[in-house]
Amino acid sequence: MYSSIDHTPAERSEHRPQSRPRQPGRRGLAALATLGMLAVTVAAGAPSAAAAESSTIEPAPAPPIFAPAGEHTLNRTDVDAWLDGMLPAALESAGIAGGVVTVVDDGKVVTTRGYGHSDTGTTGGEAVLIDPESTLFRPGSVSKLFTATAAMQLVESGDVDLDTDIGEYLDFEVPRNFDEPMTLRHLLTHTAGFEERIGGIIGSGDVSPVLRDSLVEEPPEQIYEPGTVPAYSNYGNALAGYIVEHVSGVPFEEYVERNIFEPTGMTSSTFEQPLPDALSDRISQGYDTSAGGPGPFEIVGSSPAGALTASAPDMARFMLAQLGEPGAGSLLEPATLELMHTPALDESSLGNLAAAPRMALGFFDESRNGHRIVGHGGDTNYFHSHLQIYPEERTGIFVSFNSTGATGYATLELRRAVLEGFTDRYFPADTAPAAGTVDEATTKEHAAIAEGSYVASRSMHSTFLAALDAFSVTQVTARDDGRLLLTPGPASASPALYEEVEPWVWREVGGQRTIAMRVADGEVEAIGYEGAFALLPSQPERVPSVVLPVLGVSALILLVTAVAWPVGAIVRRVRHRSLPEGTGRVTRILAKVGVVSAVLALAGWTVTVMTVMNLVDVSEFSLRQNQVLQGIGVLGLVPAVLQLVGAVRHRHGWRRILGLALVVLALAGTAWLAFELRLLAPSVSY
Repeated sequence: MYSSIDHTPAERSEHRPQSRPRQPGRRGLAALATLGMLAVTVAAGAPSAAAAESSTIEPAPAPPIFAPAGEHTLNRTDVDAWLDGMLPAALESAGIAGGVVTVVDDGKVVTTRGYGHSDTGTTGGEAVLIDPESTLFRPGSVSKLFTATAAMQLVESGDVDLDTDIGEYLDFEVPRNFDEPMTLRHLLTHTAGFEERIGGIIGSGDVSPVLRDSLVEEPPEQIYEPGTVPAYSNYGNALAGYIVEHVSGVPFEEYVERNIFEPTGMTSSTFEQPLPDALSDRISQGYDTSAGGPGPFEIVGSSPAGALTASAPDMARFMLAQLGEPGAGSLLEPATLELMHTPALDESSLGNLAAAPRMALGFFDESRNGHRIVGHGGDTNYFHSHLQIYPEERTGIFVSFNSTGATGYATLELRRAVLEGFTDRYFPADTAPAAGTVDEATTKEHAAIAEGSYVASRSMHSTFLAALDAFSVTQVTARDDGRLLLTPGPASASPALYEEVEPWVWREVGGQRTIAMRVADGEVEAIGYEGAFALLPSQPERVPSVVLPVLGVSALILLVTAVAWPVGAIVRRVRHRSLPEGTGRVTRILAKVGVVSAVLALAGWTVTVMTVMNLVDVSEFSLRQNQVLQGIGVLGLVPAVLQLVGAVRHRHGWRRILGLALVVLALAGTAWLAFELRLLAPSVSY
């Protein structure tokens, strides 16, 4: 849903801003600099690779965690003491109103702890503390695990096959640009090839969207060959949910109620939106920060991707069932559970991307300290959650917070502290990570090939939001010693340093994250990380060092020109002067209309992108209005050129000729951007 309604994690989220396709930062920041005004202030361009190379910012390596076995016992006393010592102060510092954590191990619930408030009382009334047993949370894209479980039940029963084209199980056509089959395996591993769509992903109100309608109306374009490029997709997961609905003949929400909630005893969980009366008075409020007022109940546009509402005890029951614990309620046979928790694609389709963490069937591989861990995170506008299970250790942990926090990364950092801290405390590494096997000369050669600018595979390609790619580039810089500096690091706001440990496999220095590169003909095709995410080489003309100067200089010239014209008219009137000969009135007016329209279009796109990235819908009329203004700005290039030609022919002064030439260049710059960034794309779906 970045993404939660995730990944993300951004992804978000870690990958898990997952229902939300956010870029790192608060929701407004996700606009990534806002098209018009941003450009004026950054006309000098983005930092070069050389600047990144010489930067004094150096990732602080964290020492590997090694601890004697048995130093901490995974029991209620120890877990409660650890959580109580960490979370209350952390929540207050981060501006998060409240949260909940539940841990299971060896077939039982170890603890369920609540912290802070489900209602802060900021809008009147008394503040309400979180009741860890009864307060309900919105886990965002953690919902996708329930969708995957439901789909795997149909696989287990033989009603659906993982590797049959999904057209066999649908009653409508899915958009395709490739002949290769699109399968349920692809949907559950985020490799069906869809671009991102965020329109209608989260709203509010009293009516839940119809699942089929949300999938049929303005679907995303398929931009990657199925099975080859990880690209997190809310649409793909919702499509899997609709397959469950259509094949079973039961509405998705009802299917999950009957086949997952009831068998596991999850009596405080639902996918219904709005909530049924029996649960509506138990839901926690959701906040931007603990100091602000609550937001509305969020209606997720495609329910299988992120509409779950659940209590912490119910999430503990789900974890126990996923671990196959006796008495936890039978969801799937042991062999099917193992299949769900195992990487679902290999090098035959992914190539060397398979050397990085890979998606299982719905689960991310989040292994740490040599222990296999699978999980999923999720984010809505206000709720931020994560679930992890340890299949071999029969352990699981779920955490959810009801506020975004004072900074965009507050909940991401806190979730990471809880989850990684839990692993390091109770499942430390027995041995140090294996040393790299790549010689110095080879790693330097590979680093040189990898150097460049990359954009996320999870992005918008066919609509105006393709413009965001120009403002969200990851720069990969080769160091003299063969290590790579990624700015920013994958699923991070900070730079990250990586060293090659196997051919085309890189591990974070001082950390455990790994990335893998798929290379063909001496060029990097993709960099895979965290299973459902990849970085792809950016188009040379779309890097910030090109786009930002063109946008910034053009916007500045046009804005100054638009202001200067009325000022100049007043001055001429006061001084009783006329325009020089050769300046046609109609041409002059049309050029002015073009300039003003281009300025208004930039302002309009700025507001639009900020609004959309805050997950607020924008009307088609407003988008078309921006396009009309942009189109007039493009056409304004013609009279502007005629003005310039007339000024040259009639030998106007160099100042006037220079001014007109700058206007022509500025209009040409905005026209190039309009086409390059798809601001005039026929479709205004997003």
